[in-house]
Amino acid sequence: MNTYGRYPVVLVRGRGMKVWDSDGKEYTDFLAGIAVNNLGHCHPRVVIALQKQAQKLIHVSNYFHIEPQIKLAKMLVQNSFADRVFFCNSGAEANEAAIKLARKYAKENLCPDKFEIITALNSFHGRTLATITATGQGRFQKGFTPLMPGFKYVPFGDVGAVANAITENTCAVMLEPIQAEGGVNLPPENYFRELKTLLEEKNLLLILDEVQTGMGRTGKLFAYEHYGITPDIMTLAKALGGGTAIGAALATEKVAEAFSPGDHASTFGGNALACAAGTASLEAILEDGWLVSNCARIGEYFKKGLAGLKQKYNFIRDIRGKGLLIGMELDIDGTDIVKDAMKEGYLINCTMQKVLRFVPPLIVTEEEIDGLIQALDRIFEKRSAAA
Repeated sequence: MNTYGRYPVVLVRGRGMKVWDSDGKEYTDFLAGIAVNNLGHCHPRVVIALQKQAQKLIHVSNYFHIEPQIKLAKMLVQNSFADRVFFCNSGAEANEAAIKLARKYAKENLCPDKFEIITALNSFHGRTLATITATGQGRFQKGFTPLMPGFKYVPFGDVGAVANAITENTCAVMLEPIQAEGGVNLPPENYFRELKTLLEEKNLLLILDEVQTGMGRTGKLFAYEHYGITPDIMTLAKALGGGTAIGAALATEKVAEAFSPGDHASTFGGNALACAAGTASLEAILEDGWLVSNCARIGEYFKKGLAGLKQKYNFIRDIRGKGLLIGMELDIDGTDIVKDAMKEGYLINCTMQKVLRFVPPLIVTEEEIDGLIQALDRIFEKRSAAA
């Protein structure tokens, strides 16, 4: 269906940082399937895990236990704040599960009238009817009204605005640690600590949408580790499966107990194939410790290179990000720059029309970053001369 503004390119093969199209042209991928391929394309551990699992068991019903699901759940719990995991197929589904769990917990443990969730302006939480309502951007909601009731929006990074929005009906606050789709927006330094204190005082839940920030993307395994707090519920997807479709909602035991058999489900959620890939992906990140440390180190190198362009071109407004989630805000439309970069052999992304977003695999090198910087310099030079 006509749901994607696709480029006239057919990608047929990938390896590491590189992809090739049907005409044989090579691209260096700084989009990574929109922060999915954190290990690069076709990482050997993920490929082998998929091959081995496909020969044994691909799918059975969640009426039964399966080893790959148990193994991945155990690894996630051992390396996070959480005690329980619900597996699904995408970030939107993970956020749906989080929304349902927060409401069920509040109604059973606090008050039957609690159902509202506070989210942030410029947030993004998915494409289902509930998650576009949770998303604080009207462009995703246009044409789909009436929206689901029970959501309020406040400015990102403003604890006072959250406090003012809380009513007797509020059950949770749902936020991204860094707003990625909304323009790579970072919170003020003490925002999450102050917010967590407020929510504990009010006995409200904190849901963190780490669909894009999780799995090492920001230089920590999970972005909440930067802020010295833990959520009550966290959602994952994208890079969790190493390129395969999987999502997860993680929660503390106290909150997870609100779900009973039949409250929520997913036919393909946590299937053997996806969990085998997810286990291989998480093992690679945990055992090859240089991946996350490289992300933090090389992210700073990347930002310095982009900052050099900012000094040269006055239409670059800001460089911001954490780890390898980086945004370059422009005074001009960035959509054509994405096309120009493709001609130069680089895949990048533009969000909010004027923010170039860079989310390369965590294996990216200084040489590959230098190549992109040089390509952007050529592109910007042409646009500056034309202007």
